[in-house]
Amino acid sequence: MVVMRIEGDEPMRYKKLGDTGLLVSEICLGAMTFGGRGVYNVIGMLDQPATDRIVARALDAGVNFIDTADTYSEGLSEEITGRAIANSGRKRSDVVLATKVFGVVGSGPNDRGASRGHIMDGVKASLKRLGTDYIDLYQIHAFDPLTPIEETVRALDDLVREGHVRYVGVSNWPAWAIMKALGIAERNGWTRLATLQAYYTIAGRDLEREIVPLLTSEKLGLMVWSPLAGGLLSGKYDRNGQGPDGARRVSFDFPPVDKDRAFNCVDEMRAIGQARGVSVARIALAWVLQRPFVMSVIIGAKTVEQLDDNLAATEITLTAEELERLDRVSALPAEYPGWMLARQGATRSLNA
Repeated sequence: MVVMRIEGDEPMRYKKLGDTGLLVSEICLGAMTFGGRGVYNVIGMLDQPATDRIVARALDAGVNFIDTADTYSEGLSEEITGRAIANSGRKRSDVVLATKVFGVVGSGPNDRGASRGHIMDGVKASLKRLGTDYIDLYQIHAFDPLTPIEETVRALDDLVREGHVRYVGVSNWPAWAIMKALGIAERNGWTRLATLQAYYTIAGRDLEREIVPLLTSEKLGLMVWSPLAGGLLSGKYDRNGQGPDGARRVSFDFPPVDKDRAFNCVDEMRAIGQARGVSVARIALAWVLQRPFVMSVIIGAKTVEQLDDNLAATEITLTAEELERLDRVSALPAEYPGWMLARQGATRSLNA
């Protein structure tokens, strides 16, 4: 993973977008809290002025990467995001703008999915809402069991060739489907997937079993969503799941987490955080940021203060001893074929 710091800026690192030459900040600003329309009112209800402040602060801190989706707040998130970028006074080329297509955006049977038809309709609608003539990273938001992968990959290639999008990626796809998409693209000379957006936290390390080895082998960039497990790892909740009034997890208990493992992690992170004088959330984010296969971590914020606390995680470098403590308490249980691969591969290790 190529890492770059821009001289004179705040401590923000920049990494390659997968195996491309485009650099993105290790912190990506998520736009799910923008708008609050429909079911997303439990996530956040930031209006345009509040969003403008959040976006401006993130850009001032060195963030150059913003991620939204066509379904967030029924399209309102894209509209607010596009206006906030314009209102910031920054050049469009200063921002790497990502959005996604797949979810339900209408009542018709084809107003969803990863078919060529829906992708072509979706990109036009997103471009209009965002107020831009191109999208830097266009992602398929979920895996579509109905649409042939070849159809989806071909449609994405056409969007790149037509100049509507510059890079493409997927979100929440299984390892076998990602590998198949990469093979189809290589065989046909089509645009290659650059990224995967996926859930990953210290309390949810399942990605490490199959997907992380794939990403490392094929040089895809990992964008992490919900690095605090929907706020559960913020340190604001007790073991019964009770938190402050208005806290997201109280009304929207997602993503699913093994609570006992999660709170064992919180206890260890709280001890480390207290020793350093920082929040549990900063330690949780710092742990994810130090994983060598992570390209960028998506953070959402309802206030500038919350954003600043999350951004401060970039200033923390956990020691080898702290990482060992956190890795031990969060370790995945042994699972086949992993335990057999480790056993039989031991004699082929250079460190044996």
